[in-house]
Amino acid sequence: MSVSLGSVQLRIMQVLWTEGEATARRITDALSESSPIAHSTVQTLLRKLEAKKAITHIQQDRTFVFRPLIAENEVTRSAAQDLLARVFQGSLSGLMAHLLESEEVSESEMKRLRELIESKAKESKK
Repeated sequence: MSVSLGSVQLRIMQVLWTEGEATARRITDALSESSPIAHSTVQTLLRKLEAKKAITHIQQDRTFVFRPLIAENEVTRSAAQDLLARVFQGSLSGLMAHLLESEEVSESEMKRLRELIESKAKESKK
């Protein structure tokens, strides 16, 4: 499933992925830890996420409890594929070159990148 999420919608999903399920109030409180957000804004975004079929809810007493319907790796894959296609015209080397040239890359990240490339190279030789 491919779903497009705005930055605050993604933050809401991250709360749900971390906690498994949460009320709108709990989500508002979690998001407000980094920057204030109105509870009504969270409620509106939750409705939009439900319309996108990214989340669902159950009612416990008079409170809605929300849970994710899509996995974090699905959203990550979809966003990465969209970025690769729209910005880099499908060029993985273009994306990697841009990131390596414009971002600070730690030695441990460089090691991990080398391992991934070597693993993929071995896999493609089979």
